Amino acid sequence: MAQTSNVFKLAVASGKGGTGKTLLSTNLASFVSEFDDVLLVDLDVEEPNDSIFVKGLVSDVHPQYKMVPQWDVARCDLCGDCVDICNFNALVNVGKMIVVYENLCHSCHACSELCHKKALPMKKHHVGDVSVIKSQNLTLLEGRLNVNEEQPVALINNVHSLVNQNWSKYKYQIFDSPPGTSCSMVASTGKCDYILLVTEPTPFGLNDLKLAVDAAKLMKRPFGVVINKYGSGNKDVEEYCRDNGIEVLGKIPFDISIAERYSKGELLLDKHCFRSVVSSLYNKLENIRISQNG
Repeated sequence: MAQTSNVFKLAVASGKGGTGKTLLSTNLASFVSEFDDVLLVDLDVEEPNDSIFVKGLVSDVHPQYKMVPQWDVARCDLCGDCVDICNFNALVNVGKMIVVYENLCHSCHACSELCHKKALPMKKHHVGDVSVIKSQNLTLLEGRLNVNEEQPVALINNVHSLVNQNWSKYKYQIFDSPPGTSCSMVASTGKCDYILLVTEPTPFGLNDLKLAVDAAKLMKRPFGVVINKYGSGNKDVEEYCRDNGIEVLGKIPFDISIAERYSKGELLLDKHCFRSVVSSLYNKLENIRISQNG
């Protein structure tokens, strides 16, 4: 299905965990669902939790795979070229056999394509699943990496492809990204139209916000900031944003009742101060969407 021109892919990200990405993603998606269809995608595939807050039924599960080499002993002459070629140490020559460490494989196909004996054909390797959860106008895609897998990027890329193939009609697509600035965060946000960086007014929050800002700039993605737990900590985050021309799109007040209800898996749109923050944020994002689409 072709992607429509007015689609807005919003990544909600942070430089560190615990800043409120999921709090904001789930409530923003729920707010939009009150008047339009919305797609929420949980890309924190190592520990997805959006489904705690989005109450709905699993309507489908899509198994996800990556391609890994399978050693063919009958064809192999143990030349060792495949071991030398692999940049990820996924192949080891042990005596008279080649051991393939599937969890280390990055599916680059180099060993398979360059093996002169064709002794490393590629095969499917199950890395996780994507569950589809429906809740009225809100559709949640939950990527979940298998417990024994070490690399989330393959699954994250697969989820993005799945969205483009089956859910591109959704104008609002919100991607709840993994924390930090590693490969998984880059894979989650690099294909999005805008990155919303959630932070908190603490020294740790500021330090990791700077890292996230640097990552967004390297990806050449437009971004803005939401400050969670506003009213606690200090003003350093605000001063940093002001000094660097970074727009602060919202401030979620520091309120113990927000933390209490969040810990119970509850949404917060019935809380007036929280709804006003989300409503204001949505209006600003809508202006950004319209300006990006000309």
